[in-house]
Amino acid sequence: MRPDALRVLVVEDELFVAMLVEDLLGDLGCAIVGPAMTAAEAVLAARTEHIDFALLDVNLDGETSFDAAEILRARGVPFAFVTGYGEQGVRVDLRDAPILSKPIDPRHLAKVLGDFERH
Repeated sequence: MRPDALRVLVVEDELFVAMLVEDLLGDLGCAIVGPAMTAAEAVLAARTEHIDFALLDVNLDGETSFDAAEILRARGVPFAFVTGYGEQGVRVDLRDAPILSKPIDPRHLAKVLGDFERH
């Protein structure tokens, strides 16, 4: 792992999916933070972790990651949502963030991270 690796917070309530996302991020040279598996863990990580980017599963066992997204936005930390529901699954005021469909296409993930790193 490079010392300058992008630190990415993974918010995902399904362990198997979290492991797959971590593998994808690892293949892209990222350092993984998390996973945060509940809305409360996501909020805590969004407030306290040193991260460069976050991948937020929208639906967390009946709750959402929208509070964590608001905290990240206030901190200036970019994020993308991951959802099986498309844009309709994301709160209207947060739809300007990238939205990745489940299952995550590794090329789309690489593009989202690449777009972030160029800014």
